[in-house]
Order: sequence, then structure tokens, then C-alpha cells
Amino acid sequence: MYGIPEFRLPKEIVQKEIENLKELGVKIETNMVIGKIFSIEDLFQQGFEAVFIGTGAGLPSFMGIPGENLNGVYTANEFLTRVNLMKAYQFPHVDTPVKIGKRVAVIGGGNVAMDAARSAKRLGAEEVYIIYRRSEEEMPARVEEVHHAKEEEIIFHVLRNPTRILGDEDGNVTSIECIDMELGEADVSGRRRPIPIKGSEKQIEVDTVIVAIGQSPNPLIKSTTKGLKTHSWGGIIVDEETGATNLPGVYAGGDAVTGAATVILAMGAGKTAARAINLYLSDK
Repeated sequence: MYGIPEFRLPKEIVQKEIENLKELGVKIETNMVIGKIFSIEDLFQQGFEAVFIGTGAGLPSFMGIPGENLNGVYTANEFLTRVNLMKAYQFPHVDTPVKIGKRVAVIGGGNVAMDAARSAKRLGAEEVYIIYRRSEEEMPARVEEVHHAKEEEIIFHVLRNPTRILGDEDGNVTSIECIDMELGEADVSGRRRPIPIKGSEKQIEVDTVIVAIGQSPNPLIKSTTKGLKTHSWGGIIVDEETGATNLPGVYAGGDAVTGAATVILAMGAGKTAARAINLYLSDK
């Protein structure tokens, strides 16, 4: 509802799915931050016999370069939430403007980067740049997403990596400095490792920078659920065939397990876990 742009997944469709769930008898409790208001343990004490964790990957990553705290620097999470959930795409009919200026740089090469770039273009940016440190062949975004972005005249700066973001005396973004990269041997991801070319730094004038280099699972449930096994990067460890965690009656799926992935994979994980939970409760 808040991460995927209206032009790619209309809110009306999502709302219809939610209404279908309500008609099936599903009770939806909003403003319930699990790990703060109730823990997983509290839910079991309230009488629930199984819990499915589908909290996604909402913790944005930063590059750790100078200038990321300047005005005009967004994470893709913040930018897309303002645009989608706060309906900035309907401004001025709603009260949520998003100041982006004429030129926008989006750092990253995944589906979220494409969403942010295409959203910025629709909000009136004259030029939108995708800055990605590897070549187009290594981009994690789906081929059709890259194709659509190009159709909308998004400008691709591949084999470039930001080194710093520059601003004026008032703390507003004025440009982004990038260094050219070349590809070396394959790394653990199977993609060729990007290597900086010394002395190749160049600056691109921009008004806005959107950081879209990935998200990881929010650490709240991990830190408040005693004994829950997770990967070092925060993903919950589950049995692939059932979605079961190491805790009895606790299941998980989607981005909370895999890291940022696709809606369809999350839907599949939910169905896998639902089947396993049904068997678990029937055995009980």
C-alpha cells in the first residue's frame, strides 16, 4: 500500500483484496506495533495458538558517504511512503507536497530504484538519473522494469558509484559526486565486483537524491522475541517447505525472511505457511 506506486499497483485493487479478507472473517487490528504494544509471547498468552510474521523489510540502508544528511536526500522508503501512503501523487488536492526540484538522482539498480525514479518523473522532475555501480546486465531490477524506466526517459548512469553528496550553505543538495567503476572478478553474489577507477570523479548537478540500495527486516521483532533464530543481516530463519521458525507455533515469510523481494514471492510464502499452520493446529 505504501511501497509500490499507484501506477504499478493501484490502491483500489489492494483495498479490494483487504475487503475480501474482511468478508472471510479476518479481523484487522491497526496501529498494533508487535514488539512494542504486544510481544509474540503476549499473543500466545492471549490465546492465539499460531503466529505468522510477515513484517517485511522496511529498514532502509545508507551508503555512509558524506552529505547523506543534507536537505533533499531521501531514502526510497521515505520518498515512496510520502508519495503513496500520504497521496502526494494527488497534490494539490491533498496536503502532502514532495519537493524534488528539476533534477533527481536515484542511487541503486533494483525494482525500488525504478519505482522511485518513475515516481519522481511523474511528480514533475525534468531529468531523473539512475546511478548504479555495476553494468546494466548486473542490475537486480526485473528487465521489464528497466525497459519501462527507459521508455519514460529515465537517464541511466551505470558503472558509477556516488562518493559524496554536496550542498549549499543552507544545507540543500546541489550535486552528487560519482566515481567511474570497472568490473572485476565475480564476488559471492555471482556478479562481477565493481572496482573504482582512481581519479575519475565527476559531479552531476541535482536537487534531490533518493537512496534505493536495499532494505533489511526491521529488528524490532528479532530483538523482542526471545530465542528466535535469524541471519546475521536480520532475516528470520525458517524451514523452506513450511515457513516454520525454530519456535513452536511461530511461522514467517516474505521479505522478513528473504530480504527485499517481490510481492508474488511473499504471497507464495504466506500460502505455504497457511497450509503448514492448518496442519499444525489440526494435529494439536
